[in-house]
Amino acid sequence: MKAFLDDDFLLNGKTAQRLYHEYAAGMPIIDYHCHLPPDEIAADLNFKNLTQAWLYGDHYKWRAMRANGVNEQYVTGNAGDEEKFMKWAETVPYTLRNPLYHWTHLELRRYFGVEDLLSTKTAGMIYDQCSAKLQTKEYSVRNLLAKMKVEVVCTTDDPLDSLEHHQKIKRDSFNIKVLPTFRPDKAMNADEPAALNAYVDKLEDVTGFTIQDIDSYLKALKSRHDYFAANGCKLSDHGLEQLYAADFTQDEIDMIFKKIRHNTTLMPLEILKFKSVMLYNFALWDHEKGWVQQLHIGALRNNNTRALTTLGPDTGWDSIGDFSQARLLSRFLNRLDKENKLAKTIIYNLNPADNEVMAAMTGNFNDGSVAGKIQFGSAWWFLDQKGGMTRQLNALSNMGLLSRMVGMLTDSRSFLSFPRHEYFRRILCNLFGEDIDNGELPIDIEWTGKIIQDICYYNAKNYFDF
Repeated sequence: MKAFLDDDFLLNGKTAQRLYHEYAAGMPIIDYHCHLPPDEIAADLNFKNLTQAWLYGDHYKWRAMRANGVNEQYVTGNAGDEEKFMKWAETVPYTLRNPLYHWTHLELRRYFGVEDLLSTKTAGMIYDQCSAKLQTKEYSVRNLLAKMKVEVVCTTDDPLDSLEHHQKIKRDSFNIKVLPTFRPDKAMNADEPAALNAYVDKLEDVTGFTIQDIDSYLKALKSRHDYFAANGCKLSDHGLEQLYAADFTQDEIDMIFKKIRHNTTLMPLEILKFKSVMLYNFALWDHEKGWVQQLHIGALRNNNTRALTTLGPDTGWDSIGDFSQARLLSRFLNRLDKENKLAKTIIYNLNPADNEVMAAMTGNFNDGSVAGKIQFGSAWWFLDQKGGMTRQLNALSNMGLLSRMVGMLTDSRSFLSFPRHEYFRRILCNLFGEDIDNGELPIDIEWTGKIIQDICYYNAKNYFDF
């Protein structure tokens, strides 16, 4: 019987163990998609306690606490930080077989050297010990990144962001690259004309443009795209239920934009056409600059309207959607490919039923210009756990070239989440190791080890040109 979280955690056999320890474990981390706050990196913040570092903004933990019967007062409410932590500690033993159980204890070990299991019995000791460390210089957010051998961090930023914090980080000559990512979801949210109209007003203030029609709106947004590029941006990101690829005419879009500026509710087809023209133009700009576009597809967001009204978005009320994806995705990519304007693209799906659909679709638009030009992205959100990662890796292996995958990311708001890369690497090495042990792959440890290092690090470094 193996001990929990021993050196060979998730590694079933000597070959998997060798691949991980000799090839994967020591590789640096390129975290090309996350939601870390750049202002905290710029300030080199020290968290006051473990709750602030671990529970603030982490809707994975919030959902688990709610499911365990914890009152919202101790989740996002006005309870004290130590009280909230105690409720989380009370919840952790009930997370057995949820990835949170693994992540929680990996993070305690890798950052703080704490090997005790978190429970109500150990909570006080763990809280005091970790909180004390977090207040030291060694545990500032920049040093937390360095501790995990992070080399690049790409944050997620609205086009209106000043990027002042990224600029400060660069001026400080911080040896970890912290780069912005262009995330224009709010700029195309025609579902809420009043909110979009207010966004247009803010864009006018930021750019100094007078926005009278769709052309001036796109020109103003393009100036922000240019500004992001001047500040080191190499990626865009889009959170979508589905791809938007409707046909449209200039006259139709002009009329739709006028309705937006008059705060007029749009018809469903008008919303679809507006989102289509916006996404198409964003894709053209990405190709022009040699950026990578990321398409996160399939989230059914804000299911609980009562909670949305009380707590706002991104507080743990989102779910997996069952939208039809293949035809619209094909249409979007094909239009750009026909015009020779298709940027390097990473497609992430949230519904595991779409794994093979997405993996197969990527192969339709690889043109030989770049290895792995169109990527089937790593298991995302509800799927970034052992089963979800394994299914994604197997689908990609069967439909494409796993060897060209650009690896894992945290997609996290927490500076303590980087052991997720370790988690992914162990699962990856175990898949290769078991295949070798089963005679399904040759016993060529050196070549297999190279492929693993490419997936963990080198593919991303070359693909994004970091």
